[in-house]
Amino acid sequence: MLNSTGVVAAQRPRGRRWLAAAAGLALGLTAASAARAQDTIKVGILHSLSGTMAISETTLKDVVLMLIDEQNKKGGVLGKKLEPVVVDPASNWPLFAEKARELISKDHVSVVFGCWTSVSRKSVLPVFKELDNLLFYPVQYEGEESERNVIYTGAAPNQQAIPAVDYLASPDGGNVKRWVLEGTDYVYPRTTNKILEAYLTDVLKVAPEDIMINYTPFGFSDWQTEVSKIKAFGSAGKKTAVVSTINGDANVPFYKELGNQGIKATDIPVVAFSVGEEELAGLDTKPLVGHLAAWNYFESIKTPANEAFIKAWHEFIKNPKRTTNDPMEAHYIGFNMWVKAVEKVGSADPDKVIDALPGTKQANLTGGVSELLPNHHITKPVFIGEIRPDGQFDVVWKTKDLVPGAAWSPYIATSKNLIGDWVKLKCGNYNTVTKKCGGA
Repeated sequence: MLNSTGVVAAQRPRGRRWLAAAAGLALGLTAASAARAQDTIKVGILHSLSGTMAISETTLKDVVLMLIDEQNKKGGVLGKKLEPVVVDPASNWPLFAEKARELISKDHVSVVFGCWTSVSRKSVLPVFKELDNLLFYPVQYEGEESERNVIYTGAAPNQQAIPAVDYLASPDGGNVKRWVLEGTDYVYPRTTNKILEAYLTDVLKVAPEDIMINYTPFGFSDWQTEVSKIKAFGSAGKKTAVVSTINGDANVPFYKELGNQGIKATDIPVVAFSVGEEELAGLDTKPLVGHLAAWNYFESIKTPANEAFIKAWHEFIKNPKRTTNDPMEAHYIGFNMWVKAVEKVGSADPDKVIDALPGTKQANLTGGVSELLPNHHITKPVFIGEIRPDGQFDVVWKTKDLVPGAAWSPYIATSKNLIGDWVKLKCGNYNTVTKKCGGA
C-alpha cells in the first residue's frame, strides 16, 4: 500500500497533465474569441437613452443601428460585419467620459457615433485624445473647437445661428430690431450667444439695451415668469424675436407656456436651434404655427434621397409615425464618410481613418454633396423652416450654396485669427497672425 507521500507523488504528473490541458483549452478559447472579434468591426454608440436628453438622443442611437444594419446587408466593411456596441450615458456628463473609455478600452470599438450636448462632447474629448480614437459628433454646436479625434457633422455657428439672425433681421424675416437670447445654462448656449451678441452689436449695429440674455437649467419646467419677461421685453414697440438655444426636454414646457400666454409667431417669433421634428412630436403644435427653426435638414424637403431615407427609417423602426431630423442626417453623412475612409485605407484603425477622412464627399439628403474639410467640419446647406400644424416644417429660406463649416468665429477677439487645418498644418487652432499652433 502506497503511503501518503507516494500517492501524492503518483498523482502529480496526472495533475500537471490536467493543468496543461486546461491551460491549452483556455488559450484555445482565447484565440478563438480573438479570431471571432477580428471577424467584426465594432462601432460604438454613445447617446443618452434616459434622462433629460433622451427625448433627442434615443433616435440617434436608432438611426446608427439602422445604418449599421443596412451596411451589413451590403456585406459589411472590408468583408467584415459591423457590430454595434450601445451604452447609455444617461444625460450624465461625467458618465459620458466613463462610457467612452469603456467603449474604447474594453469593447475595442474602432469608431464612436455619439453625444448631443457640448458639455458631453467636452467630457469625452480627453478620452478620445488619450486613447487616439474617433468620435463623429452630429449636432449643431458653438464652434470654437477643432480636434483631430472629432469629426463635426453638425452645424457650426456660421451654418445655423448667424444665418438665422440674418434672416430675422431682413425684410423677409420681419426686420427684427430687438433680440432675446434664451438658452440652457451650459457651454453651447453661452458661447453661441457670446458670438451672436458680438455679431448683433458689431455687424447689425443693435443697441445693447435691445438685447436680453437669459439662461435656465437643464430640465427647467417653470416657464411662466421667464415667458412673461420675454413678453414684456417685446412690448417696447420694436419688432422682437427669440433666438432659442434651449436644449432637451425643457423645450416642451417652454413652448407650452408660449401658447398659454398667447405669444404667436406674428408677435414674437422664436427661432430654435435644438427643436426639430422629434421634439415637436410630443407637443400640440397648433399654437406654435409660424415659429421657426434653423437646421441643415428638414424631413419635409422633397428629394428622392430623402424619400428613400424616410422609407428605410420607417421600415427599420417599424413605426410610420416616427420622424426624421437634422442630427439623424448628420449621422447618415458621417457614417457614410467613415465607411468610405475605412475602405480607402483598407483598415478600421482610427489613426489611419482620421488621416484619410478630409476631402471625403457624401451626398446629403436634401440635395448637394457635403465634403469633410481640413478643419474636420463639413459643408452644409442652411434652411429656415416654419412650424406647421402637423409638426413638420415649411422651408421659408435657404442658402444658395452649401456653407463651409467654420471652426472659429471671426466675431470674437479670442478666435478671429484662428483656423483649424489637420491636413497641412496638423493643428486645430493655428494663429494666422503669429503663425503659431496653440491659439497664441
